[in-house]
Order: sequence, then C-alpha cells, then structure tokens
Amino acid sequence: MLDTGHTGFMLVATSLVMLMTPGLAFFYGGLVARRNVLTIMTQSFVSLGITTIIWFAFGYSLCFSGGEGGIIGDFSKAFLNGVDLNTPFGKGEIPEFLFFSYQMMFAIITPALITGAFANRVRFPAYLLFLIAWLCFVYFPFVHMVWGGGLFAVWGIKDFAGGIVVHNTAGMAALASVLYVGRRRKGADVPHSIPLVALGTGLLWFGWYGFNAGSELLVDQVTVTAFINTDVAASFAAITWMLLEWTLVKKPKFVGLLTGAVAGLATITPAAGFVTPGSAAIIGIAAGAVCYGAVSLKNKLKWDDALDVWGVHGVGGALGVIMLGLLAHEFVGGQSGLIYGGNIHFFMMQIVGVLISSVYAFAFTFGMLWLINKITKVKTSEAEEGELDAALHGETAYEQSI
Repeated sequence: MLDTGHTGFMLVATSLVMLMTPGLAFFYGGLVARRNVLTIMTQSFVSLGITTIIWFAFGYSLCFSGGEGGIIGDFSKAFLNGVDLNTPFGKGEIPEFLFFSYQMMFAIITPALITGAFANRVRFPAYLLFLIAWLCFVYFPFVHMVWGGGLFAVWGIKDFAGGIVVHNTAGMAALASVLYVGRRRKGADVPHSIPLVALGTGLLWFGWYGFNAGSELLVDQVTVTAFINTDVAASFAAITWMLLEWTLVKKPKFVGLLTGAVAGLATITPAAGFVTPGSAAIIGIAAGAVCYGAVSLKNKLKWDDALDVWGVHGVGGALGVIMLGLLAHEFVGGQSGLIYGGNIHFFMMQIVGVLISSVYAFAFTFGMLWLINKITKVKTSEAEEGELDAALHGETAYEQSI
C-alpha cells in the first residue's frame, strides 16, 4: 500500500532538489563576468535535459538494479522496464516512479557543480561530451556502490545524501579540470552581480532541505534531524567563514558569507541523518574553517578554480564523510562513530571511501578530458574567452558586455 503522506513529502523534496539546479545557475552566473553569464548558466540548465534523458534510458537502471556488492548495476530497469504506477519502493512505501525522479534530480545537479571550476575555458560541444561521459563512468558507479547495494554499501561506508557521491567526486573532477585546461588568459573575473549570487545561495539553501531531509525517503525523526542539521551547519559555517575573512583581510565580505554557507551545506550532506544538531554545529565550524583554508591554499598554488568548486565541494564533501565517521550517533541514525561508540572500523572505512572516490574521480576526469580533446577541442580560444556568450551561443545577457 502506497503511503500518501510520505509520497506527498517526497514530491515536495524532489521539487526542492530540482530547484537547486537553477539556483546553482544564478550562484555561478553572478560570480562570473557579464560577458560569460549565459555560458555558465546554460551549462547548468542543459543538464536538466540531457541528464533526464540518460537517466530514463539507462542511468537509473545502472544505479539501482542488479550488481549487488559490485561497482555498477545492469540494464534490467532501462526505460523503466518493469516499473509501473503501482510499484512501491522502500520502507515508506512511496512509488518507485517518485524515487526515480528524486534521484534524477541529484544526477542533474552533480555534473553542473563541476562547471564552476572551468568557467570561461571549455567549449560547449566538449562540455556536452564531458557531461555524458562523467555521468556514465563516475557518477553512476558511485551511486550504485553507495546507495544501490554495491561495493561501498557492503563495506559499511555511509553517505546520507551525497558527500562522496555528489560533492567529493564533483570537487575532485573540478580540480582535474582546472589542471587540464589551465588558467584563464584574462585573469580572474570579478563577480558581476553579487545580488545574483545571493539569490542563488538562497535557492540552494532552500533546496538543500529537500536534498538532505528528503534522503530519508519518508517522514520520521531522522527526517526532522536532517532538516535541522542542514540549517545549523550552514549557519555556523557561514559565520565562521565571515569571521575568518574579517580577521584576515579586515572586511566582512558578503560573498564570503554566502560561500561559507554553501560550504556548510556541502559538508553536512553526508552526515545529516546520522549526527545530532550539536555535532552539526561542530561540522559547520569545521567546514567554514577548513574550506576557507582550502580556498586560500588554492590561491597560493595559483590553481584557477574559478568558483572554488574543489575548495567548497571537494574538500567539504570529504570533510563531511570523515566527520560522519567521527561523530555519528547511534541514537540518531542507527550508526555509531569513533567518538560516540569507539567504532574505529567505521571511521577508517569512511576514510577509505573518500580516498577511492577522490583518486578515481580525479584520474578519470583528467584522462577523459584528454580523450575528448582528441574528438573536439576542449579549451576556448583567446577570442572566444574574451566574449564567451556571443562566441559560443550567439547571445548576451546584457545589452553592453564589459
């Protein structure tokens, strides 16, 4: 019997996660120069279409059918074969169609996260190939291994809503992309619209309640805890980042506050349904400090990660998975960690999960870009980079580009 209450909640959660992709487009769009707004926003929105097609055709099946204890699933549910309106899913008895849709929204936003790293430097045909290949060979295997009954699940690795699956893999892919395409010829952009960044942050923060609380797939105490933890971690991280920046550069910058909030959201994601609100506050403080440090290190090393995808999502996702191993409380989600249970095995397995996902996502992405470049040129020319929207898409966001 399908439960209408759980189903209604998951419809809302699915809609919230969908809203995160336009939110990301606004967030990234505000951070780049006026001449490049449409290019980076297009990269987010095009994932809505292409990822949906791939997910329906075979992506969902590869993630959530067959392959028990393995790396990837099979094609038994391709094109939703064997799934109908009455097929139930999970202990909350929601329709499997709804689970299909909810997970599809995760698949849509994950590769879009990467685009902030190589802003202004990747041509659209190459990005489309990148999007398809990265989903098939990075995202789908890790979804299956963590959430689809695959290898990581058998090992006991936990990831409530995507610290490994979404943020760490995207962040490490971003770093590989940055090192492959090199630095922008015209130097770093100054954010052309901080209000757009604020709008994007607000939409992301709002959508993240569906991202984290919805990952319980029903309404219970864990759902509520994940909801609270999401806001607590984001708030503590935002203020920590702002205070650090205020202390070190003598100005409490708005963009820093917003970036810190996103870092906190990314970091609490894997732990949201396994830790107490007090631990979420600790995770938020750690996220603000560690991710700020990662971005500062990136700047010193002169890595041109344009919108700090590695420092915020890659480092934040990894940190959250490890903090989960430390702070998981059996009372919350049925899993004890190192501090509240002395579970050193679980803590070590969380580190193993981070190491494997980091190395694989980085290495595959770098190699994939090299291969794509053999098919179609990856990096924009100097002329294209100067007027990216007009050169690649024949459109501009504003009447006068500066």
